[in-house]
Formats: sequence, structure tokens, C-alpha cells
Amino acid sequence: MAAAEDELSESGIELKPVYGPEDAPHPVEPPGEPPFTRGPYPDMYRGRPWTIRQYAGFASAEESNARYRYLLEQGQTGLSVAFDLPTQLGYDSDDPRSLGEVGRTGVAIDSLADMEILFDRIPLAEVSTSMTINAPASLLLLLYELVAEQQGVASTALRGTVQNDILKEYVARGNYIFPPKPSMRLTTDLFAYCAERIPNWNTISISGYHIREAGATAVQELAFTLANGIAYCRAAVDAGLSPDDFGERLSFFFNAHNDFFIEVAKFRAARRLWARIMGERFGATNPKALALRFHAQTGGSTLTAQQPDNNIVRVAIQAFAAVCGGTQSLHTNAFDEALALPTEHSAKVALRTQQIIAEEGGALDTADPLGGSYFIEALTDELETRAWELISRVDEFGGAVEAIERGFVQAEIEQSAFEWQQQVERGDRVIVGVNRYTEDEAEKVELHRLDPDSERRQLERTARVRAERNAEEAARALEAVREAALGETNLLPPLRDALRVRCTVGEICETLRAEWGMYDAVRARL
Repeated sequence: MAAAEDELSESGIELKPVYGPEDAPHPVEPPGEPPFTRGPYPDMYRGRPWTIRQYAGFASAEESNARYRYLLEQGQTGLSVAFDLPTQLGYDSDDPRSLGEVGRTGVAIDSLADMEILFDRIPLAEVSTSMTINAPASLLLLLYELVAEQQGVASTALRGTVQNDILKEYVARGNYIFPPKPSMRLTTDLFAYCAERIPNWNTISISGYHIREAGATAVQELAFTLANGIAYCRAAVDAGLSPDDFGERLSFFFNAHNDFFIEVAKFRAARRLWARIMGERFGATNPKALALRFHAQTGGSTLTAQQPDNNIVRVAIQAFAAVCGGTQSLHTNAFDEALALPTEHSAKVALRTQQIIAEEGGALDTADPLGGSYFIEALTDELETRAWELISRVDEFGGAVEAIERGFVQAEIEQSAFEWQQQVERGDRVIVGVNRYTEDEAEKVELHRLDPDSERRQLERTARVRAERNAEEAARALEAVREAALGETNLLPPLRDALRVRCTVGEICETLRAEWGMYDAVRARL
């Protein structure tokens, strides 16, 4: 009988029919020891389960607050805030450019008044909070700190993460405001500010998630994410920060896709690569700075509008891959997200998926349960090798910022996305319910509907804030922000002062736009 041919994974890795000892000849260190292939902690989930952190936010602060309290009551252990598009782009809800987008993809936050409502009756000393915000990340973190101050919670007691990863916005997501140089300044200013005032806060979540959503392969997600991490570390070192110090507060955000074994190996390879990068390139010796910690979210781009119930199975597989790969926190997507924002029902199903994996699936029993598998160890080595080769190509451009400005990273991802779509259309890649096992009639699914009056209420609140604040204080605070933008001092203290006197996110960003300009992706690539 002829030997079986090798299969080709979605990342172009040839997969053998059978793996043996010759495919994984090297012993792997125990969990909790550098380079942390098997996990950053010796006993992993036996010591502390991963944080169940469901991403949520929509319409107004009142409605999002109600959803957060519901999820916490149902057993969620951390918060994850989704902001609407105007907030992510630094526009207030009453800006003409925000029309029709207020509260659509997340919660609208214009000022301290909104943030106070968003976290009403949520004890910030007891929960950890992740905020998916990038270009105006410093502003939303400062608003969170101000709300905590009102609750009587010291900044040193706050725990959580702010995404603050602007480079991947230029690559994959498009929610940037300023050019790269001032954006990187905001990033490193936030590093320094938190080191002094909010020491338990993760100052960046270097994100491969959106790179993968844009069409990257697992290898590209791994390589480009770590290359961005190198750029942030270089900027922090150039700003005078110690890698052993800021390295402790770095975190990563990865996608969990359908190919279970590739994904597990990807997470293991990420830790090994990052320990090497921090040690060899930046001279870090602090084990906490060498150990990569990450949040995972199941793949939004894998969800299908056709036969949406199938998405429950996809999410479960992806979530279990993240757990077997050693994630520190996890979001599971709702099955209806290809159609609309999650309903309360679909959000509960997503939450229960994690709880079943934890409580019934044996996921808490042992660290790195697939470690030692010939297949997993061989895949980990292969992903590490291929990702390192791609990182080296980024290095040839002078690093991630230069590679992005030259369009290299974007072109690589676009090509992979095109090839994937071609494979699906030819039927070479099976999507159950889309190009195989299809049905003529669409399933009826109850969808979440936004309150049509929520936008009006948001605009009224923002107008009220402007009318009731001290106008002279606000003007002076914005002028202080402008002067700081022209200088070299840390920007966050004047930003905090402006937010405290009820300047809006849009007003502050407009002040910075006037001094720094806006990034034009089309012109940058010409």
C-alpha cells in the first residue's frame, strides 16, 4: 500500500500521517521555568483558573453596566469593555462624523460622566477589567482611575489591562488617529505613568487577534505580533525604562482558531519565542519579564451567519485549544455574532461554554496536558522556526514600524487572506454549512436590538456635561494638553487633569490632532 501523503495546514505546514520520537527529540522544561514553553506558572490552573473575561459593551453606559452586572452574577470573573467606533477614533457622540455609529459596536464614552455610570455598583477593587481601546487608550485608562478614586479605591489596587496596541491598528484594524511616532509616545508615556501610579495594571495587550481576523495565518499572527512587541520594548528602552520592570506588565492577546493542535502549539511557541526575545535582545533577567502571559478570544472571523448553531461547537473547540495552550484569560464568542451583537441568551451560552470546560472537561487538572505529544512538540518547534524566520524579515526593514510604513506586513496578510478565500471558494477548505452540508432555508435566530433612543440620551448627556462644567477650567486644561503635546514631558498627568474637569474625549483628541496631525494610510503607502 502506498504511503499516505502529507496534509497541508492552513499555515502551510506539512502534516505527517504519524509522528514519533524522532519528531520531538528534545526534552522540554517543566511549566513555570524559562523559556516557559509549558506555561508561565508551575502548576498553572491548579493554582488559579484562567479568568473568564467576556467582552461586552453596547449602546449607552447604562445598558452596558446592566450587562456587566448580569455577567458577574452569572459567574464571570473579570470585565472586558467594548467601546463604540467613535470612542475608538477619538470623536464625541455628538460629532457629525459619529452619526449612526453611536453605541453600535460597543459602549459610547465621551466623558467622566459616562464612565461613572458604566462602572456604577461595580467594585473596582475586586474585579479586573480589560479595555479594548488603542489610539485613545490613555484617556480611557485615566477615566477608569478617576472613577476608582471616586469609589475610594487606590490606584495601586487596580488590576486589569488596556490594549494600547496602536501598531496593529495600522496593520489590520484601522482604528488609528495619529501618526506612528506620537502614537508610540502615548504608549510609552502610559508605561511610565502606570509604573509610578498603577503598578498592577498591564500596560499593553500586544494583539495578534486582529491580525488573524484580517486573514493572517497562525505563523503570521505569531511573528507579526511578537515583532510589534519588539518595537514597543525598543521604544520603552529608548525612553529610559527598564525591560526588567516594564516587561512584567506586558501582556498579549491571541486568536483561538479552529485548527485545535496548531493553535495549542502556537501558544506554546509564543512563550518560547518571547523569552528568547526579552533575554537576547533586551537583556532582561527578571523571570516575570521573560514569561509571556496572554488573553485569548475565540475567532470571530470563523463564525458563520449560515447555521449559526454550529458556531457553538466552533467556539468550544477554540476555547479548549486556548486552555490547553495555557491562556491566562479567555473570551468565548456568542453563536449569533455573525448576525448582530449578542443577546443575553447567547452571551450566557458563551459564558457557560467556559464554565463547562473548567468544571466538567478536566481542564484544571494538570499543566500543559498535551506536552510531550510527539505531534504537539513537533508543531511547536515548526511554528517557532517559521515565526522566527518571518520576524527576521521584519528586522531587515528596520523593525515593525518601518515594515508597516513600507506596507510589507499588510501585503503579507492580504495575500494570505486572498489565498484562504480562494481555497474556500474552490471547496479545498471546508466550512460546514457554507460550502458543504448546506441547507436551503436559513435558521431563524432572535437577534439583539439596540434601543433607538440610546443615541439621543447619549447626546443629551454630553451636552449637559459641557453646559454644567466650569468652562474656564476646561479651556485651561485643554491648553495645558496642547503645550504638553509640543514638549517631551509625560502627557498623562495633563490628560488626567483635563478629564477631571469634564473635558471630553473628543475635545482632547482634537487638541492633539491639531498639533500632531492624523495618519493617512493611503498616502503612507504611496
